[in-house]
Amino acid sequence: MIAANPYIHTTQRPIIRQLDEAAINRIAAGEVVERPASAVKELVENALDAGARRISIDYADGGKTLIRVTDDGCGMTAEDLPLALSRHATSKIDGSDLLNIHSFGFRGEALPSLGAVGRLTISSRPEGNDGMMIAVSGGRIDPVRPSPLSQGTIVELRDLFYATPARLKFMRSDRAESMAISEVIKRLALAEPEVGFTLRDVSNGEARVMFRADPVSGDFFDALHGRVTSVLGRDFADNALAIDHSREGLRLVGYAALPTYSRGSSAAQYLFVNGRPVQDRALFGALRAAYMDVLSRDRHPAAVLNIECDPQSVDVNVHPAKSEVRFRDPALARALIVSTLRHALAEAGHRASATVGAETLGAFQPETNQPPRVYQMDRPSSGAISSAYTFQAPSADMGFAEAPTARMEPQEIAQTDAARPLGAARAQVHENYIIAQTADGMVIVDQHAAHERLVYERLKAQRDANGIAAQALLIPEIIDLSASDTARLLDVAPELAQLGLVIEAFGGTAIAVRETPAILGRVNASALLRDILDDLADLGTSDRLQARMDAVLSRMACHGSIRSGRQMRAEEMNALLREMEATPLSGQCNHGRPTYVELKLADIEKLFGRR
Repeated sequence: MIAANPYIHTTQRPIIRQLDEAAINRIAAGEVVERPASAVKELVENALDAGARRISIDYADGGKTLIRVTDDGCGMTAEDLPLALSRHATSKIDGSDLLNIHSFGFRGEALPSLGAVGRLTISSRPEGNDGMMIAVSGGRIDPVRPSPLSQGTIVELRDLFYATPARLKFMRSDRAESMAISEVIKRLALAEPEVGFTLRDVSNGEARVMFRADPVSGDFFDALHGRVTSVLGRDFADNALAIDHSREGLRLVGYAALPTYSRGSSAAQYLFVNGRPVQDRALFGALRAAYMDVLSRDRHPAAVLNIECDPQSVDVNVHPAKSEVRFRDPALARALIVSTLRHALAEAGHRASATVGAETLGAFQPETNQPPRVYQMDRPSSGAISSAYTFQAPSADMGFAEAPTARMEPQEIAQTDAARPLGAARAQVHENYIIAQTADGMVIVDQHAAHERLVYERLKAQRDANGIAAQALLIPEIIDLSASDTARLLDVAPELAQLGLVIEAFGGTAIAVRETPAILGRVNASALLRDILDDLADLGTSDRLQARMDAVLSRMACHGSIRSGRQMRAEEMNALLREMEATPLSGQCNHGRPTYVELKLADIEKLFGRR
């Protein structure tokens, strides 16, 4: 049943009222403080803006009953404390220029909003002053009073949303809220490697350290590498490429993982703008587009990237949570991410993630539930080894003219190629896997997957060199769209024409499709244009047409590559290895799977108890 409009058939005119300060702060809290993790974010960002170098965060019951943030920052005086609880009072800007923001916070909404919906206590002591504290509960502020504190600030928030109990019904489980808090701290820890963070769960009177990151010194990349290792793990740090590229006033720095170190979700994607963690769909779409050619649709890249730019060129005052930004030139920011990452991945050449080899070794598990093997000798003497070899050698009366040997390549080829990154081919097993010997181990290559990537890269190079052939339609396809969709498509018509899709206005709100990319064959132009419109509305740009052409080339490469089951000669296998070394992105196939696995000799020896 639809409720009646209260303003229809009424005899009295509705009265405009000025809301009181408490109601205004509770309304603002609905935007600024969505959940306990939002409160933690605001309080920790305040600590960072205060110059803190060590920050401790305690919470209980997923942050619903307690959030305590302790820092060693500059602190606040007795005069500052009441002002800090006033709406739109801040020390970070003077209000003259909202496009020149150099701090995390600047709106002056967080503390009064938290005090309006919870029980907030702030204790602070700047250098050379006495410690003071102030409390506010449900918007009611108590007088300032002395507090024993050495230096810095302690902000304690209890009973979040007690003043707005309806909001409590929308809280998730304690575990889910705790995970959200942990994710917020990890993002801020990646943004500030030189700051130490400690996150503790103090529920039920027990203090459990949930996350810890000690301050990291050194230059930017050393510090970030150390912090990335502590936050995302050694595997990510070992399989990530250092990124540092500038373009037209924007600089992209950080680390991006190899395609073979992909994830099942986007949880390992951390993007920052001038050190501020952001959740911007356009930037995440650019990250996805950069890996489009090397990952399947169900895999996601991992990256920690920061865009540095003049604060005047980006607007961070888009939303009270400050998690979205608007660039003055969004196309430039997107192009910077896409082109820089694609260039870095291409420069990585045939490199694949080291975790692939580790996972392979993990598959060679010894039998479980058995006592450890006892070896008679860890390192037998040379005499014992000689005697054993003599005993095991085939005797002349066994019917062999000579001892059987494996197939061997000419010695000069083996010595030359073994020093190369992918080594010298030694054998082919199951007519699909090439076994190659390297200087310090061995490599197992999937011949079909590897050759598929090589053929695919050749086809793309030919397409880029010769241009994209367009096929003129005998009868143009006329598509009726809305006025806004027609205008949006005509704005990108020159870019679409470069990809072989030629469109033009056909009067009114209709679009005429004159030519389509020849490589796509027969095209459902209407469906293609609507998919492109969806991308433009969502991200402001579209890679849909490029992706479709790449998919056709990928299928062509799959059918034109060496098939599983084909026997290869030694020179063919070595030629494949050499081409892999010279071809960008050859460490993974067109679908993001690894094309080879490298095993170090030391690890192989461990499997046989030699170490």
